Amino acid sequence: MKIMNLAMANIKKSKSATISLFIFILVAALLLNIGLMVITQLNTFFDQKAEQLKDGHVMVVMDQASYQPSLEDFLANYSGIKETETEEIIHMNLANYKFGNGELTNSAIIFNADADRTIGPFKLIEKFNTWNPNDIYVPYSFKTDGGYTLGDDFTIFYQGQDYKYRIAGFFETTMMGTNNNGVMKFMLPKTSYQSLMTKIDNHSKAVIVSAVMEDRADAPVLENDFIHYIKESLGEETASNSIFGLNIEVVKSVNTLTINIIATILLAFAAIIVIVCLIVIKYRVSNNIEDGMANIGVLKAIGYTSGQIFGSIILQYILIALFASMLGIALSYALMPLIGSIISTISGLIWIQRFDMVVNLACILVITICIFFVTLASAFRVRKILPVAALRGGIQTHSFRKNHIPLESAKGDVHFLLAVKSLLGNSKQNIMISLIVMALTFATIFSVVLYYNIASDKTAFVGLFGSEPANVYIAMKPDINTKDLMAGIEQMEQVRKVNILDTIETKIDGQTVYTNVTTDYSQLENNVVYEGRQPKHENEISISWIISGLINKGIGDTVEVEYGSETESFLVTGLSQSIGNLGQIGSLTMDGIQQLQPDYKGKVLYVYLDGISNGDFIKNVQEQYSEDIIETLDIDKNIESQTSMYTAAVFAIMLLVLAINVLVVVMILYLVIKTMITKRKKEFGVMKALGYSTFQLMTQISISFLPVVITGVLIGGVLGLFFTNPMLSILLSSAGVKRLDFIIHLPIILMFCLGIIVIAYIVSMLVSLKIRKISAYSLMTE
Repeated sequence: MKIMNLAMANIKKSKSATISLFIFILVAALLLNIGLMVITQLNTFFDQKAEQLKDGHVMVVMDQASYQPSLEDFLANYSGIKETETEEIIHMNLANYKFGNGELTNSAIIFNADADRTIGPFKLIEKFNTWNPNDIYVPYSFKTDGGYTLGDDFTIFYQGQDYKYRIAGFFETTMMGTNNNGVMKFMLPKTSYQSLMTKIDNHSKAVIVSAVMEDRADAPVLENDFIHYIKESLGEETASNSIFGLNIEVVKSVNTLTINIIATILLAFAAIIVIVCLIVIKYRVSNNIEDGMANIGVLKAIGYTSGQIFGSIILQYILIALFASMLGIALSYALMPLIGSIISTISGLIWIQRFDMVVNLACILVITICIFFVTLASAFRVRKILPVAALRGGIQTHSFRKNHIPLESAKGDVHFLLAVKSLLGNSKQNIMISLIVMALTFATIFSVVLYYNIASDKTAFVGLFGSEPANVYIAMKPDINTKDLMAGIEQMEQVRKVNILDTIETKIDGQTVYTNVTTDYSQLENNVVYEGRQPKHENEISISWIISGLINKGIGDTVEVEYGSETESFLVTGLSQSIGNLGQIGSLTMDGIQQLQPDYKGKVLYVYLDGISNGDFIKNVQEQYSEDIIETLDIDKNIESQTSMYTAAVFAIMLLVLAINVLVVVMILYLVIKTMITKRKKEFGVMKALGYSTFQLMTQISISFLPVVITGVLIGGVLGLFFTNPMLSILLSSAGVKRLDFIIHLPIILMFCLGIIVIAYIVSMLVSLKIRKISAYSLMTE
């Protein structure tokens, strides 16, 4: 009870310091709990959703002409498959519709909503109760990210025709529910479905084969083997134009990548706040021991043991940590709907937060144990203090501090000299503030850089996916002369250049690789190779570092590349990186792929414009070359639509980081300046009696803190400039990124750094207003 009474007395004695520390620990626990819950539950969340929705683990789409009964035999004899299902669908390749802030062009897979199915059965989560002949049912992401509500008009533009519908319901799907997988699932009532079927061409009449695996981890292997079998049956050229597949492992990786990055950022920021807490505790314990030395002497003199005093200090901070952690965890559940909305926006699935006692206890233990050990180390000196020495204020002999700037001999403005004396006389305090400001500045720059590259200048962010930053994508018909079409488009007004850029599936030393093919890689504007170079000659290839690790080969080694029925050896000239396709990418020249298929001539053109809108150019090229092209795509609008969900999520995180940073700076300066004013109360009273005004003393305090804050901001700013990209590279390494070159816009960074300094100055002036209550008279009458 003695220890508890002393601990409670210490807490009541320093209420403002206790409140400040309580808030720090609360914020740290809140962020830590949110981050851990998202990371630990996200993996099972996606798997549980797939199980709940009964979605397939592998889906392969092909046109009806490519479907053969022998495919059923292949799946029937394939080990590890629990269930398969085949269904007729409408496949709109490169369908266009409004989504979010832009227009999205991708594959639209349209199902008959009234058909019987066991894999991925039709189930709405929101719907209209009234029926309309133009009803359509769309994925939930159209509501969370696309900006649609029930009853909104929805138009699909495909092959020169507009198909107009009314959104009558939303449904969840794990496999084809978001815009980052290149394909979206739609449902039409039977009558509308049959009507649409009569309007489309035969190539759009397709079949989807779905399979559920005993172990979903085997899904990528089944997808690869099944597509390979189909291509062998049909012939490579015929099959490659009409077949594509999805497996749940790839979809899961793509949909959870950004969410995991956000959760990791929250954890990292929580760690920064915990470190701030530990620094503050060390400062508070040391400061309380120095200021309360006489009280410690009295306590020891009346019978309290060193262990009891020591234990009361530890108990004081343990109690604060426990209660603040528990409240922080409780508040984290109140904030989870906000995090859940971000998760729903990115994944297109409804996130239902569940209570997780294990994670909650882990958060409390981590924070409490860290605080226990720091308090233990800081308060240990209490055991060595003798009562007599404590009653003398801790002075053993003559241990007076050096007078760094004697006022009688120093030259300069007296207010400035007094501020410098205060600065030099509190070195430990200044180091603490500098470290905290440094960490917060780095966190601010980190979040600002991330947001700038996702919301403002998207070049580097889009480049991570291996995308080429052209303006217009043109898919050519297979029987046209590629060189003639390229030459014709290049001669059009406002066309800067045109490149062939195909992506095909090959096998490199037995590994399936998504391989880029172009004539000259020096003409591309996104160089995904970070070590070595892109291939120049027909016998060269570049591969991603992930593929390099899988096949244990690097630059200078020879690999076997298989395409169709042909295999050739190629020399590895470079290592590349990409988030797209799980980082499993490669690059061949046109001459290189023609070693494997001599009549290969390219299927996709990327057009770069200068001085004309994408829409006007697309209209012009469709008028001139309508017989030569299959489809066109406005790449800029597509990117805008696809990145809108990332922008909203990262913006929310940036605001959270900035708000907490401002709060921490305010609380730290309040705590330190209030403590300093209390310690120097007599000194300030004497100075006021000598004629110093309140404003002059406030200015002295602010000037004494500004160099400390500026130092922390400068160090944190430099660390942010040089280490933001390496840290982001580490966060994205599991997705295929080895080196990151996000744009660090210096004016914005300087603006935020200056903002931190201005906030620190304003706060120091406001907190220093407490000096106005100090007077020589009040000190004499206390």
